[in-house]
Amino acid sequence: MRTKRGVWIIVAAVAVLLAAGTGFVLTLRSDSGEPTAAPAPSTPAPSAAAPSASTAPPAGADITGPLDLLLIGVDTRISIPDWQPHADAIMLLHVGADLRSGYLYSLPRDLRVDVPAFARNGYRGGRHKLTEAMSYGAKVPGTDKANVAQGYELLARTISRYTGIEKFDAGAILTFNGLSKLTDALGGVTMTIDQKVVSQHRRPDGTARTLRPGGGGYVGPQATYLPGTRRLVGWQAIDYARQRYTAGGDYTRQRHQRQLVKALLTKAEDAGLATDRSKLESVLTALGDTLVFSGERTPLEYAYALRELRPSQLTSVSLPGRSVFNGGYIGEQLDASGRAFLKAVATGDPASYLAKHPDLISK
Repeated sequence: MRTKRGVWIIVAAVAVLLAAGTGFVLTLRSDSGEPTAAPAPSTPAPSAAAPSASTAPPAGADITGPLDLLLIGVDTRISIPDWQPHADAIMLLHVGADLRSGYLYSLPRDLRVDVPAFARNGYRGGRHKLTEAMSYGAKVPGTDKANVAQGYELLARTISRYTGIEKFDAGAILTFNGLSKLTDALGGVTMTIDQKVVSQHRRPDGTARTLRPGGGGYVGPQATYLPGTRRLVGWQAIDYARQRYTAGGDYTRQRHQRQLVKALLTKAEDAGLATDRSKLESVLTALGDTLVFSGERTPLEYAYALRELRPSQLTSVSLPGRSVFNGGYIGEQLDASGRAFLKAVATGDPASYLAKHPDLISK
């Protein structure tokens, strides 16, 4: 039977490692760097040779920091034939050596990067927007079907090259719909709206706006989010966090997405899921059957290692950047201070860098 502490560990796995999403693939990297299939975690049968439960160290107790996690929001657009998934939100979480504090930061989806060649599907590599690394990797020769886990693999390699982070200890790919469902399972979230945001995608009642005939945007009334502390249901929270056609563009959207992750973590903690089994089960039910694990370690093992990590100990970092033009808009690039922060993460000392550059910390 799970202890109350063990229940909280599961919540940490859902909220931290999975960024509270469903309809995604979780990939835990093996030593070889290749994803390897593994079944969902199960309770092993007792044996005479095994130490007793009271003396055996918990699974994951041997995991040490620092850790680097990659959280990807994917735009699947499954209603459009032949559409390849794009990485619409790219968040990274660096957990310190003590496993009790972390730094949550984002990379622009349109960041200009060198995407390496990918032998799995014959992609030859090139310089593109970061969001496209997912779609190039997801292509399966001879079919119009997309392999999202394969797309994650190329995206992770691309980000590793750009940031200098040698490997990601865990990664999560999630969809907007799944994140909305889990938000509702938690009873909604409370967020501080920091600027007026007008939705491109939703009407005030939550229904989808109508695609303009011939494309080029949507028509109809728009949901609007005004500054202030407000409680948002699932569709509102996701809609607010995904808007980039607003003041500050994609850099504002990145900030709002990080705010949502922290709000979900806080709600899971405040909801008392560690002591309410029925609430926990409703959250896990929201994840559905589309959760797939692969790799050497399970999310529960990482969750145990991160059991002392709390939302209040997560520092949200904004990396400044600017648009790049070459006869027209071709993407984004980070400023020197943003690139230097990535180097500080890769070398294991983001705290010292932020102490000298506190302007990068999102208030």
